Amino acid sequence: MHRPFADHFGSVAAHYSDSRPSYPPELFVWLAGECRNRELAWDCGAGNGQASIALAAHFKRVVATDASVAQIAKAAASHSVEYRVALAEESGLPDACADIITVAQALHWFDNPRFFAEAARVLKTGGVLAAWSYGRLRIDGDEIDAAVQAFYEKEIGPYWPPERRHVENGYRSIAFPFLRLAPPAFAMEGSWRLPQLLGYIRSWSATAALIKALGYDPVDRLHRTPLPLWGDPERLRLVVWPLSVLVGRKN
Repeated sequence: MHRPFADHFGSVAAHYSDSRPSYPPELFVWLAGECRNRELAWDCGAGNGQASIALAAHFKRVVATDASVAQIAKAAASHSVEYRVALAEESGLPDACADIITVAQALHWFDNPRFFAEAARVLKTGGVLAAWSYGRLRIDGDEIDAAVQAFYEKEIGPYWPPERRHVENGYRSIAFPFLRLAPPAFAMEGSWRLPQLLGYIRSWSATAALIKALGYDPVDRLHRTPLPLWGDPERLRLVVWPLSVLVGRKN
C-alpha cells in the first residue's frame, strides 16, 4: 500500500517562502563538480524553489517538483526552472534523464523505498543523488537560544510528525542504496532580525499542527519571551544551523 501524501506545509507556504534560511553556495558548487554532465537537475520536494534557483546557476535545465500545490504556487520564478506538481515517488520524468537529483529538507517526508527506485530510474548512469537537512537552529545569545530551545522541545515538541526523527539524527537511520560519496563539511548561517526568526518558527510543520489542533498561534507567546531579551527587534543576530548531507552515485 502506498503512503498518501501529507501536506505539512501547505497552510504555512507564505511563511515558508519568506522565512526559510538559504543553503550555502559552496554546496551547489561541490555538487555540480561531482556531476559528469550538467544538462538536467531534478530538484525533488522543491518547496519554494530555494535549491532549484541555486541549481540553475550550474545546470542548463532544472525541473523542480513538489506534491504541494501551495508550495509550488509560492515558488520563485526563473527562466531556467520548470516547476511541476508531482509526487517524489512518481515524477513523470523520462528514464535516465537527470545528471543530479537533489532533495533539500524533504527526504524524511518521502516513501523512501519507492523514491529511491524512482531516483534510480530517472538518474543517468553515474548520476548523483544528494539529500540534505538542517536541524535545530542556534542563536547568538544564551538566553534567547534557551527560550527557543524550550519552545521547540516543550511547547510544540509533541506536534512534530514522527518523520522528524530523521532530521534529528542527520539522516543516519535512512537506508541509502547508492554508492556513498563523502561531502565536505557545510554550514548554514545568517544574520536575522527578530521578525525573521518568528516567521521561520511559524513555518515549522509542528507549529502549523499545533495551530490546527488547539486554535492559537504559539509563536505569539514565544514573541513575548524573547522580545525583551533580543533588544531592538531590528538588531541582527547570528543564527546557525547544522547541515547534514547524504550523497550517492548511481552505478
